[in-house]
Amino acid sequence: MKEPTISLVIPAYNEEKYIGKCLEHTIKNSQGKFYEIIVVDNASTDRTFSIASSYPQVKVIKEERKGQVRARQRGYVESKGDILAWIDADTEMPSGWVDKIIEEFKKDKDLGCLSGPYYYYDISRWNRFLFSVWTMFTVVAYNIVGYLITGGNFAIKKEVLEKMGGFDTDIEFYGEDTNIARRAHEFGKVKFMLNFSMSTSGRRFKNEGIFKTGYTYFINFLSEILYHRPATKEYKDYR
Repeated sequence: MKEPTISLVIPAYNEEKYIGKCLEHTIKNSQGKFYEIIVVDNASTDRTFSIASSYPQVKVIKEERKGQVRARQRGYVESKGDILAWIDADTEMPSGWVDKIIEEFKKDKDLGCLSGPYYYYDISRWNRFLFSVWTMFTVVAYNIVGYLITGGNFAIKKEVLEKMGGFDTDIEFYGEDTNIARRAHEFGKVKFMLNFSMSTSGRRFKNEGIFKTGYTYFINFLSEILYHRPATKEYKDYR
C-alpha cells in the first residue's frame, strides 16, 4: 500500500510570539514528509503572516472570518493531501510525529482519525501532575464513548471530512474537538493514542487556572456528546 500524502494545517491568530518556533520544529522534525505545510492566518493584526511567509516551505493563506473552526474549514478547503494533520501555532512538534501518522493509517484501512494528548512545556510541575490525572480521565472517557481528539493534535482522512461536510463553523471555540471526533466516528475509527503526543503551551491554564479550564472543557465535552452542541459560546484569546 502506498504512503498517503499528508497536508499539515496550522490555524494562527496573532501568534507572532509562537509561530516561528512552531514552524522550526515542524520543518526540522517532519524531515520533508509533509506534502504541504499550510498556515491559515486567521484575521491576525500582528506579524503572524510575515513571520510564517518567511519560511519557503510554508504556504500562508488568509481567512478573515475570525474563529478557529472557520480557519480549520479554510485549511480543509485549501489542502490537497489524502490525510489532513492539524496542530496549533503554539505547539512544538516532536520527532517521529508524522511517522506515527503514516504508520497508523497504513496498517488500519478503517482508521478515519488519529489523535493523542498534549504535554505542556511551560507550566509548573504541580500543574503537569494535575494534567496527567486529567489525561487519564480522558482515556477513560474515550474508552466509554469510543471517540476523542485533541484539537491541536490530530490527523483525519480528507474523505472522512468530505463525508462529514467539513467542520461546523457555527462553533466558536469550546466543544469543537469533541464535535469533530463525534462526527468523524460515523465514517471511520477514531483512535486516541497516549504515545501520539504533542508539546504545547499551557497559556490558557496559566491565565484561567487549571480547574476552571478543565471544568469548561468537561462541560462542553458532555454537551457535545449528549446534545450535539457545545454549552459555552464565549471564549477569550490568550496571547
